[in-house]
Amino acid sequence: MAAPAEQRIAVPIDDPNADTEWNDILRKHGVIPEKPPSPTPMIDEAIQEGRRLAHENRLEGKELDELDALEDDEDEAFLEQYRQKRMQELNSLTKKSIHGTVYPITKPEYSRQVTEASNNSPVFVNLTSPMGNNVESRVLSELWRQAAKEYGDIKFCEIRADKAIENYPDRNCPTILVYKNGDIVKQIVTLVTVGGVRISMMEIDNLLVEVGAVGEKDMRVVKRKRAAEDAREEEMMGKRIKSGDLRHATDGDDDDDDWD
Repeated sequence: MAAPAEQRIAVPIDDPNADTEWNDILRKHGVIPEKPPSPTPMIDEAIQEGRRLAHENRLEGKELDELDALEDDEDEAFLEQYRQKRMQELNSLTKKSIHGTVYPITKPEYSRQVTEASNNSPVFVNLTSPMGNNVESRVLSELWRQAAKEYGDIKFCEIRADKAIENYPDRNCPTILVYKNGDIVKQIVTLVTVGGVRISMMEIDNLLVEVGAVGEKDMRVVKRKRAAEDAREEEMMGKRIKSGDLRHATDGDDDDDDWD
């Protein structure tokens, strides 16, 4: 027979994830599921691993003169290891740097200079605008020259879009075509997806890595990425200092008002 309503005992309902004695009993009897493992240890482990990798790779992307400047701060054997690695990379790049400039090509040359040449290594083509007022096209042409100079081991070509493809619309310029093994493996129409007129060498680096023209640990890629990170940190530091100065100046104004 059921107990009178006034004699019933109200059972408290805890947060099922709370660490309480009552929840332990409920878990033991299968009333509520086992508490999921805390993510804290995994987060801590990931942070520690990130710090370890950052420490191990702290010299990636540094030039030989930068390594020499660290003689008093780093273990000599560890530093020498990176010197040798950097010299090997530089020697390898020097041997592979057979281009170093943008190739202006014509339509009759296209098959030989681009399609056939891509069987040896990726070829990057910039279809430029015939109109002088296409700002994106002018910006990319400048970056194309810089990329060709820095990445002398990669072939960069350029051709007016209307000379390569009859009646090619100027609104689609500039267009980037990446050839590999005789086929187009990447196509970027205008710069809208890569920063527009604000496109930088960082986006060019990302494109080269994406299509496998260079590795993500290539010293040129790493160096530019590290420089960008350092610039962001300096900018943030400047903003924090400026913000602190403004608060200080505001506090000073308040004090002056009090004296008034």
